[in-house]
Amino acid sequence: MHLAYPAVLSALLFCTGLYGVLARRNAILVLMSVELMLNAVNLNLVAFDVWLSKTAQDTLHSGQALTLFTIAIAAAEIGIGLAIVLAVHRNRGTSDIDKLRDTAEGPDTDGPDNGGGSDEATATPVEKAEATA
Repeated sequence: MHLAYPAVLSALLFCTGLYGVLARRNAILVLMSVELMLNAVNLNLVAFDVWLSKTAQDTLHSGQALTLFTIAIAAAEIGIGLAIVLAVHRNRGTSDIDKLRDTAEGPDTDGPDNGGGSDEATATPVEKAEATA
């Protein structure tokens, strides 16, 4: 087997994952695209390990060992990333990346859930001082 076949397949997988990261707005699809990019790197590691093991007598199979570590780290990354996305979705109601630019700011208080009246929780300190005086 030639080295070009898995290298071209890996490049196609990596480019597809890169397009998914740059073009998608859903956080779960971005995580899936990152996983696709990591799998492309794993394919390259194993292909080059097999290719280099044909020339060397003493093979350590370090590419395959590194692939196993990469798979373990990718599984942990997906688990933690999915937990974060689910927590943000519960708090904000969306997993759209464009709407989640500033995570320090709370939900929008100008929406229909506010009730339309002046709320003491949204009043500025000056308005609170004038109301109590």
